[in-house]
Amino acid sequence: MTKPRVAAWLAVLALAVGLASCASLPSMDGLVDAPAARANPTIATGKGRMDKKKAADLLARRWAKATPDMKALAVLEEAATGVPLVAGNKVTLLFDGPATMKEMMAAASNAKTSINLETYIFDQDEIGLQFANVLIEKQKQGVTVNVLYDSVGTLATPKEFFARMKQAGIAMVAFNPVNPAARVGKWELNNRDHRKLMVVDGKVAFTGGINISSTYANSSFFRSKRKPDTTDSKKVGWRDTHIKIEGPAVASLQYHFIEGWVNQDAGELPEREYFPPLAPVGDKIVRVLATDPERESEIYKAFMLSIQEAKKTVHITSAYFVPDRQFVDALSAAARRGVDVRLVLPGVTDHGLVFHAGRAFYDELLRNGVKIHQLQVAILHAKTAVIDGTWSTVGSANIDRRSFLHNYELNVVVLDAGFGNDMESAFAEDLRDSKEITLAQWRDRLWADRLKEWAARLTEYWI
Repeated sequence: MTKPRVAAWLAVLALAVGLASCASLPSMDGLVDAPAARANPTIATGKGRMDKKKAADLLARRWAKATPDMKALAVLEEAATGVPLVAGNKVTLLFDGPATMKEMMAAASNAKTSINLETYIFDQDEIGLQFANVLIEKQKQGVTVNVLYDSVGTLATPKEFFARMKQAGIAMVAFNPVNPAARVGKWELNNRDHRKLMVVDGKVAFTGGINISSTYANSSFFRSKRKPDTTDSKKVGWRDTHIKIEGPAVASLQYHFIEGWVNQDAGELPEREYFPPLAPVGDKIVRVLATDPERESEIYKAFMLSIQEAKKTVHITSAYFVPDRQFVDALSAAARRGVDVRLVLPGVTDHGLVFHAGRAFYDELLRNGVKIHQLQVAILHAKTAVIDGTWSTVGSANIDRRSFLHNYELNVVVLDAGFGNDMESAFAEDLRDSKEITLAQWRDRLWADRLKEWAARLTEYWI
């Protein structure tokens, strides 16, 4: 989030604080059911649910080199979230803005029938204008383009920017408008659409943490091979992660876009074949988790179960890290039982409130053996994790109450050792450009910083 955008968000937040619900995150007690873990998880395909024996055989082949407890975790996760696995996918890991925008614009440029775009931020800058021009050109060519953008995330974007796309024939919907008159009786200012999703022709999808903005024009230094110049904030790269998905799981992502559109009372989407037949194109098994304030915090549950069941490693990269008590306890317990628990967190940030609120937990985590690394030469915006080298997640959800309780978020879980290896390689690069914090160093910090941390923690809790 840029400083002008943070200022705009805080201005409307003053109105929203009184509306914040007293909702709490679900208790994880009782969710780990050993008898249930002996069953086989459900696997969906492009033609429906897979026969149980075929599903068991597939998992045996795919997880032959994985931890023996992976099947148990998959069953527990399904029981907690109600979401089956989807087989037969190709998943490509994308790093930072330049690589992601190149792939997304190429896919959009090759669209034949439809482009569905959902984003929190859509800026009128060099990248935003390029993206808008691609969408307008495809609409002129007869491709149906639908755009769902968050009204708070785009507060700083001129209305004329969206009007131009609308005049070109693109269907545009502002999610949960700031103006209460725009949705009489359904004003939900505190609930934001934080998802980042694009589905092209119903066959290829992109999701993760990257918005449509020139903020991401510079890659993080260790990927772009540039020398860091932290004296100029405009040149500091952003570290973020996205994924490209092809195969049957794209239908789930398409469904969640359409569900979000319909729930905004936006009327029917222009008629197109949004759900074409999807044959297997790869060997990746995934679970698509889309959450909103009315659901049961499925992303949170999946995160918690994977940490609780971890046997070897828990490696998390988190841009905005303000965990609740259960999350802190789960990380601490994993470290105490010998799991290598490492967190890559921001060393520099675009959001001071969350930055200081998250640091209030460092002392306890460090005391329990959790290793904390702060990324120094890039602004961290990624929301990823890889656990035991096989369970991975990439998405939009931060590790904080806002993401888990109030926002509309989207994460994809990939259960695959090969993809997990790619995630571990990326994590290792993050570690090389991070500084590990020791408990002694942390306790030696200024009291003024400690006061900032606890004040920010209390503020973050209430909003």
